[in-house]
Amino acid sequence: MDKQFGMYGLPLDVKYCKKCTLSNQRPSSSVAFKNKQDEVKRPVFFGDDGICEACRWSEKKKNIDWETRHQELVKLCDKFRRSDGRYDVLVPGSGGKDSVRAAYEMKYMYNMNPLLVTWPPQLLTEMGRKNMESWLDAGFACYTITPNQKLHKLLSRLSFENLCHPFQPFTLGQNHAPMYLSTLLDIPLVMYGENGAEYGNNIKYNEKPTRDESYYSSNTGLEDIFLGGVSAKEIIDKYGFSLADLKPYLPVNPYDLNRTGTELHFLGYYLKWHPMEEYYFSVENTNFMPNDFRTEGSYSKYSSIDDKFDWLNHYTLHIKYGLGRATYDSAQEVRNGEITREEGVALIKRFDGELPKIYLNDCLEYMGLSEERFNEIIEAHRTPHLWSKESGTWKLIKPIWDEDNEG
Repeated sequence: MDKQFGMYGLPLDVKYCKKCTLSNQRPSSSVAFKNKQDEVKRPVFFGDDGICEACRWSEKKKNIDWETRHQELVKLCDKFRRSDGRYDVLVPGSGGKDSVRAAYEMKYMYNMNPLLVTWPPQLLTEMGRKNMESWLDAGFACYTITPNQKLHKLLSRLSFENLCHPFQPFTLGQNHAPMYLSTLLDIPLVMYGENGAEYGNNIKYNEKPTRDESYYSSNTGLEDIFLGGVSAKEIIDKYGFSLADLKPYLPVNPYDLNRTGTELHFLGYYLKWHPMEEYYFSVENTNFMPNDFRTEGSYSKYSSIDDKFDWLNHYTLHIKYGLGRATYDSAQEVRNGEITREEGVALIKRFDGELPKIYLNDCLEYMGLSEERFNEIIEAHRTPHLWSKESGTWKLIKPIWDEDNEG
């Protein structure tokens, strides 16, 4: 490994964006089914001015002609709309604010016939259940793809043990299952809400309405597809599962996508997307409800609250990259002008990296792990250049609240 880079391929010299609260330790999204233990991440890019890609894109969005984008969306819907009343667009989601708006816009604003597709959360929260019901009560039908639970629990454990990424089985199904269903039901248009690339991926992925097929499509062999850091072939050979069991986790064959004419679009490309506004939209149109308590690790109550594993997932991000849920939430709100950078830093200092006690035991029981094993896995994936132990307590070596703003 180059001496400039450490664990996960992250820069040894920790820097923070001059505009938001993101650091250069934030990895860009990668192709989930290629994720192995030795994977080197691409960190968010900082310009010479100390500004991150996410902030640069946020500024660029201010110059977008949204009326032109709206007309592009009208043409897209006209292309795929069916005149016989059959479903003509799939909207993946589980009742969160972004998928709620995507489905509502498609049906009530653009006269499409959407079919919802849900890849269920690993462990659904009570509020997640209520919000899912509210979504359906707003006038939608839904296909739920529930995977083999013995396999899902295994993949959750392997993903945590091998990658410190217990959320990966959900990500795999969320990426692949709707595309697979598109080919089965002959519904070519798949519409997601926001494009996660806006928050730190290469800007080029935000300049088009579709997702690159490499994220969900491949004709490679099972030995080259990885689930939980283990090849799909090994999952079958070692653990006794079948290809049918694995199917919803696997990337879709390009031939099937081409035969159907499947296209994955982001509504956030066509309509101005603002996380807090999506929350208000969901409340007004589908009775979406926030939690009545603060999310551990942050200060928010409405974002990513449907899966108990989401709490653990953000905790592992803090261990690996020094960035917890408060960092992600505050960086977004600073860019959108809802809080100042100074307020964001204060919130990070207070809440980032909290142990997710509320659902931790549920997640460990689901994966079949003891608390002792949990701690072993966490320490095995803790990034050395980010952490030091002082008086028996792990602390960030260079936290954002200690940065030299003049440097």
